[in-house]
Amino acid sequence: MTTQDAAKPPKQDGHTIVIIAGPTASGKSARAIDIAQERDGVIINCDSMQVYEALPILTAQPPAEDLKKAPHRLYSALHPNDPCSAGTWRQMVDPVIREVLEQGKTPIVVGGSGLYIKALTEGLSPMPDVPDDIRREAVALQAKLGNPAFHAELAKRDPVMAARFHPAHTARLVRAWEVLEATGKSLAEWQKGDRLAPPDDWNFEIEIIIPERSVLHQRCNDRFLWMMENGAPEEARDFSKRVDSGEIKTGIPVLKALGYKQLLGWINGDLTREQAIEQAQAKTRQYAKQQVTWFRNQLK
Repeated sequence: MTTQDAAKPPKQDGHTIVIIAGPTASGKSARAIDIAQERDGVIINCDSMQVYEALPILTAQPPAEDLKKAPHRLYSALHPNDPCSAGTWRQMVDPVIREVLEQGKTPIVVGGSGLYIKALTEGLSPMPDVPDDIRREAVALQAKLGNPAFHAELAKRDPVMAARFHPAHTARLVRAWEVLEATGKSLAEWQKGDRLAPPDDWNFEIEIIIPERSVLHQRCNDRFLWMMENGAPEEARDFSKRVDSGEIKTGIPVLKALGYKQLLGWINGDLTREQAIEQAQAKTRQYAKQQVTWFRNQLK
């Protein structure tokens, strides 16, 4: 069963941007390829992990056979050390959409990062640039204190933003902290500013794919088994070597790719293969559940 929703009523004129959203393993990529072939489309990534040139198997980036079926953009677009936020992605995707429209093709934005989709369809409040040294200090402090203590420290300085996030929302807590450090003003105050809205002639045609829970869980389980048989363990091992060498920074978002931690546990002898698979599948199902809840409540 799928849920389909529209962000705004169809316009008589303007440009149509198709958005295919939904939880991980829901079938978004296959649907996007079908639409791309039907409507001369270009598939544009809207996944916060797939934007990085790292762990393409574990982050479920399109395989070679899919890349042959339709043009794909913004996959493996950033080095894993480069931070990407909803604002960063919005700046990246805007010129790509314009280019695709100028070519007379249909932009098809695909992914499960709901905040990125809202940044595109609803706009973003202007955000300040945060110096790299302040960002590094915020990341280091969070790593030193751990999530509960870091959340408590943020609550002392910025209770409004702390109240919005669960202590486990590491990236959002760090963002709130670094903005406060860099500007002396809460992120909540910045968000009250006028939003940078999308062009008036952009018509968003949104389709949210949400399979039945049992179907989605099975897809999550099956996909990780496929990853195990198609190079995910080797991919995790090789990437961990780049981290150990210092080439890849610690604390970056892509290190939280589903299954990466569990595979390292198996590679390092802390988990059996079966335990690693079981835990990774559970994490994937849990993440899919969170995405389903978000899409049902936030993207209207």
